[in-house]
Amino acid sequence: MGKKQKEITKLEKDIQKPSFWQNQEKAKKITQKLSSLKEQVNLWEEMGKEAQELIDLGKLIEKEPEKGLEKEIEKRYKTLNKKFAEHELEVLLSGKYDQANAILSIHAGTGGMDAQDWSSMLLRMYLRFAEAKKWKSNILDKSLGAEAGIKSVTLEIQGPYAYGHLKREAGVHRLIRLSPFNAASLRETSFALVEVLPEIEDVKEVEMKPEDLGIDTFRSGGKGGQNVNKVETAVRVTHIPSGLVAACSEERSQVQNKQKALQVLASKLIQKNLEEKELTQAKLRVSQESAKWGAQIRSYVLHPYKLVKDHRTGVEVKDVEKVLNGSLEPLIEAELRKKF
Repeated sequence: MGKKQKEITKLEKDIQKPSFWQNQEKAKKITQKLSSLKEQVNLWEEMGKEAQELIDLGKLIEKEPEKGLEKEIEKRYKTLNKKFAEHELEVLLSGKYDQANAILSIHAGTGGMDAQDWSSMLLRMYLRFAEAKKWKSNILDKSLGAEAGIKSVTLEIQGPYAYGHLKREAGVHRLIRLSPFNAASLRETSFALVEVLPEIEDVKEVEMKPEDLGIDTFRSGGKGGQNVNKVETAVRVTHIPSGLVAACSEERSQVQNKQKALQVLASKLIQKNLEEKELTQAKLRVSQESAKWGAQIRSYVLHPYKLVKDHRTGVEVKDVEKVLNGSLEPLIEAELRKKF
């Protein structure tokens, strides 16, 4: 917990600066992060105290055996062990950006309407997962399919270790089922690509020269009401030297959409820079260009049997509906623990 305590001390000093509240949105994120860090440190300190109390009770039993005390220790041990297991992954997530919020994108692949419907199913799955973790989700950009589902969607997921938990979800996800979009209900295989980036809180962390940015505005169908259909509130930012593109269309104003798009672009540039330095162990996402349909990380089978299989860890879950409703913990934890 020493690393976290140092970060707490630093953030507390930042909050005391006179200029801290000049940027309200940034200040809010920092105070939320500080609160989260304090909760984590307090939690582990409490578990440490509970563990010490159990050790002391064990020593007491050795000296003065007391009827019923063994059962109390066993009960408290099970409770503490369960609490430890729930938060153990936070210790393993020690990467530079693991504590950050996540930017998750889903792109429909091969499979036409089935693939677009599959993308909307994945979106629902990740939203449900975030909800269960008590994280906040916000859709930044969405492109609907012509008849059903979505072509692509980008969402921001805010919560402690959101990126750390979700980073290994990046890759191709395959669905096998009886298609609801053909009269014969034939079996169809659909693909969708998931990309995951850490949210970069301060875009100044990445050098982006104004002359290297191409900024386009367009009409949005976002949550800002009728105004967004009349005014070009949506923003698409292109980093001309690299060709990387980021867009946001769901915020209420052009200024907000531009700020979010720049955040996403900064995250993409950081990932690109790491790849160029050949830091293969620190890759932040699977790029859309390098992903190949057929090189899926996970398969979700609804017909002729029901099974979710992660091809990297070999973990299988028979309750497909439960997984699609956001119960991803067994799959995510197995992948995160694989390197330890």
